[in-house]
Amino acid sequence: MKCPFCNADDTNVIDSRVSEEGNRIRRRRRCPSCDKRFTTYETVELRLPQVVKHDGTRAEFDRNKLLTGFKRALHKRPVSADAVEAAIDRIMQHLLSLGEREVSSRSIGESVMNELYKLDKVAYIRFASVYKSFQDVDDFRDAIREVNEVNATSKTQTGTETDKSSTPPPAKDQ
Repeated sequence: MKCPFCNADDTNVIDSRVSEEGNRIRRRRRCPSCDKRFTTYETVELRLPQVVKHDGTRAEFDRNKLLTGFKRALHKRPVSADAVEAAIDRIMQHLLSLGEREVSSRSIGESVMNELYKLDKVAYIRFASVYKSFQDVDDFRDAIREVNEVNATSKTQTGTETDKSSTPPPAKDQ
């Protein structure tokens, strides 16, 4: 690897460690030419599937689009950035586990809704209102009623007052 300081062609690895998550390697390097040290990170390069949009066009999967959607739905909601990152990581892991070359934007949207439902019910409703193209207040009422019914069913089954349900209401065809 080239030295970022003097552009020498060769550097020495003096220390390698696996990150706590186990998904990347941190390497300390030293340049024999200028004697400066620097750190590099090695990660696996994964090929995520192409996204097939509603109109049939295809696009590269964009993690930042997911993050933007989560941020918009979770605006001013009490959910940590770490929880959002973990949710996005779960979606990406799910997409990789499918082993498909293409995935529909609808499938990604459903995954986002599932994760938002687990994180914050208000954010779930916000996202659903755009994703499912709510037309009027009745659509909001229906979605809220469905969430409440799922929560009530979950409370009845567990016998607790806390909302432990992490399964969103079944998706209706648009």
